[in-house]
Amino acid sequence: MEEIREPLHLQSERVGARAEVRDLLRTKLSLVREKRAEAEGLEAQLSAALVGKEDPVMTKQLEACCSSPAAMCYWFTVSLVAWGVLSFIGIFWRPLHASSAVACLFAVAIGCLANWLRNRSFHCAITGPLFLIAGTVFLLSDVHLIKVKAEWVWPLVLIGTCIAFLLEWWYARHSIS
Repeated sequence: MEEIREPLHLQSERVGARAEVRDLLRTKLSLVREKRAEAEGLEAQLSAALVGKEDPVMTKQLEACCSSPAAMCYWFTVSLVAWGVLSFIGIFWRPLHASSAVACLFAVAIGCLANWLRNRSFHCAITGPLFLIAGTVFLLSDVHLIKVKAEWVWPLVLIGTCIAFLLEWWYARHSIS
């Protein structure tokens, strides 16, 4: 009887070992398949980048941004140049002197117009006309055609600017979905 038990015991150990090896091989095979899928995805992204195609995931991330640093720099540069030109005119015509609200608001309105034309920044479509209207109100007040208190104009400009940026942020967030 002992002679029969010994081979059966050895055979059951072999079956158990085979099952362990089989399970181990299946696990390794699934890991290899996952790594291959990752490598193929990376290869597709790399070849798309080399060909010049944009990755759809990266495109959506770029669309979510309200204003890029390049757009802000462009707006600032155009506004600064416009302020310089308006300040030069202000040497000869007092309402446009360098430190006047009129010159500053007209300059940022010009910057917004240029930024909207070049980069299509959504908030600039709102803030540009807002700054232009506020600058015109201050100009008319400076030349004594109307009487306006600055304490009423500046909060409206601030609130309008905040609303423009909030709308741009909301629109950018919802255009991703």
